[in-house]
Amino acid sequence: MAKNKSSHLTKVLTQLISDVLTKSKEALNYKQVSAKLNITDAASRETILEVLKDQAHKGTFIEAEKGKFRLKDLKTFIIGKVDITTDGSGYVVPDDEFEKDIYISARKLHNALHGDKVKVYIYAKKSGRKNEGEVVEILERAKTDFIGVIKISERFAFVAIDDRKMLHDIFVPLSDLNGAKNGQKVQVTITDWPEEAKNPIGKITHILGEQGENDTEMNAILAQYGFPLTFPPEVEKEANAIPEQVTKAELKGRKDFRATTTFTIDPADAKDFDDAISFKKLENGHYEVGVHIADVSHYVIPNSALDKEAYARATSVYLVDRVIPMLPERLSNGVCSLRPHEDKLCFAAVFELDDKANIHNEWFGRTVIHSDRRFSYEEAQEVIESKAGDFAEEILKLNELAYILRDKKFKAGAISFESTEVKFKLDETGKPIGVYVKERKDAHKLIEDFMLLANKKVAEFVAKKGKGKQKYTFVYRSHDSPNLETLNNFALFASRFGYKINMKSDKEIAKSLNFLMEDVEGKKEQNVLTQLAIRSMAKAVYTTKKTSHYGLAFDHYTHFTSPIRRYPDVMVHRLLASYLNGEKSANEEQYEIASSHSSAMEKRAADAERASIKYKQVEYLEENIGNIFTGIISGVTEWGMYVELIDNKCEGMIRLRDIADDFYVLDEKNYCIIGQRKKKKYQLGDEVQVKVKKVDLSKRQIDFTLLQNP
Repeated sequence: MAKNKSSHLTKVLTQLISDVLTKSKEALNYKQVSAKLNITDAASRETILEVLKDQAHKGTFIEAEKGKFRLKDLKTFIIGKVDITTDGSGYVVPDDEFEKDIYISARKLHNALHGDKVKVYIYAKKSGRKNEGEVVEILERAKTDFIGVIKISERFAFVAIDDRKMLHDIFVPLSDLNGAKNGQKVQVTITDWPEEAKNPIGKITHILGEQGENDTEMNAILAQYGFPLTFPPEVEKEANAIPEQVTKAELKGRKDFRATTTFTIDPADAKDFDDAISFKKLENGHYEVGVHIADVSHYVIPNSALDKEAYARATSVYLVDRVIPMLPERLSNGVCSLRPHEDKLCFAAVFELDDKANIHNEWFGRTVIHSDRRFSYEEAQEVIESKAGDFAEEILKLNELAYILRDKKFKAGAISFESTEVKFKLDETGKPIGVYVKERKDAHKLIEDFMLLANKKVAEFVAKKGKGKQKYTFVYRSHDSPNLETLNNFALFASRFGYKINMKSDKEIAKSLNFLMEDVEGKKEQNVLTQLAIRSMAKAVYTTKKTSHYGLAFDHYTHFTSPIRRYPDVMVHRLLASYLNGEKSANEEQYEIASSHSSAMEKRAADAERASIKYKQVEYLEENIGNIFTGIISGVTEWGMYVELIDNKCEGMIRLRDIADDFYVLDEKNYCIIGQRKKKKYQLGDEVQVKVKKVDLSKRQIDFTLLQNP
């Protein structure tokens, strides 16, 4: 019996010592281990030394140097990023893509937050269980600034955080309120998190305003995703110093297109006109089409304050009711914007095309233009449909050529994803009073097809300049082939709606996806199928690697046409100008880092845009609590199913625990939830009747109640 007790004690001590050594970066002696375990008496410390020596002999620990021990297997540690789940536990996604995700229970996260880079100790795997571990060190915080609502009491204050992945309130000493008042929306920065404390401590760094006000909420979204609300004074100063008028000196070395018919086609409310099209019929019967892009790189000089700010932002952000530009308004809406009846400096791709849209000649270089007319998409569409109006001959011919270019693109294997774009009608306070779906007509597609042509041809021009080690560094827009397993799952799901995906080759996949997209247009399942198809595709990124663009079926592709709102386009202009001048290849590593940063910021901007749409959807349905709608099941998870309302495209959740007629579980492979007793099934794409149960503006959440169909 005594032997069993001794054996049990050794096991317990070995585990306790292992926990201490796991959390230590260096080898420890028995006194240090004892101190970590709060063991002070000499006899117990001797026991610790005995266990250390005994387990080192058995191979559990290693005596790294005389009297100092560490854990044996260093491979039991991995480094990765934390992904927090709704129940407070998390997964660590390893940096090594060949490692599996590690499950971390809430109490083993040890103050790690969503997105943090951490070191994790992996426990020995038990049969049939998932990989589990414990955070032993936080290597890098993903963020320390959070947005939420401050609650102030007599002795202390705390901020309830908006971000659903941040499950801890942040305590704020009354001395660090910075003027914030109870109930206001604020930005709070974590300043400390004592090991024994349940909640972090922070200070208020910015007061965003009164909760629920439109400006407050939109600014809160921008701050949440790390986009600054204003430009630094030195950036505004630099921008304001740039003259509006083009000087004679600036025309030197540019092709003059001021006498050539030129116009812009943009959204009705746009102010930053990136691109213009020039059109001229040539004596040989061909057409000269120029794609003229605002010459931002002429004004934004490398390493200037303007350039550093544009690089940091990397993109303009488009929220429901506003644009947060990458460049100050002086440039984005003024100096660089290709406004009508003004001389403007551009970088252009000019093509000689025949009636079948074959390219006979191409030229790239700097130009000066004088736009004759600013068309909105609606005005250009009116010209196309009525075959009359300003520049009707030019617009109709361009539309004809665009159709041919589009057809060639799809025949080559490009994929057409026409997802519905939701727009809100807002009143003067920014409150949504209506929802509508934006239509893309020929005028949109005309511009898009010529921009695609310019982007493709600029990329080809540089890609073919040098091969192998002689290749020229460039910023490409890359889009990988889809993961076949993911695509197979999508094909299986699409077949339930009667759509067949031919998986024989990339070209056949593209062909059948295009047929599906065409066939599904206007049907209730359009959004669900389009979103699922997009999700089955790889994500497009910026890179210096010469890779193809799967979705467009182009061997080489770049972003050249939007430098007012995208930093990669500015880099492309600089590189192209340099190579046209005969300069040597630029530093690849520097441009790869910039490309990765731009990809990350693009994703962040898209998340911010989605958050603003979600906020307006919640706000819109606030007036509809208790009302009944018809929706389509747009997503299924372990805890509920998402439903998108057919009338207004608002998306909310039915929680599984709220469906009273059975106990439902997720069947992930078949995109459905199934009742365990009655075997009733709710499938992605099914039509359901729901009632708006409640909305939470601060969390941007909509809850529905499922109405049982008879």
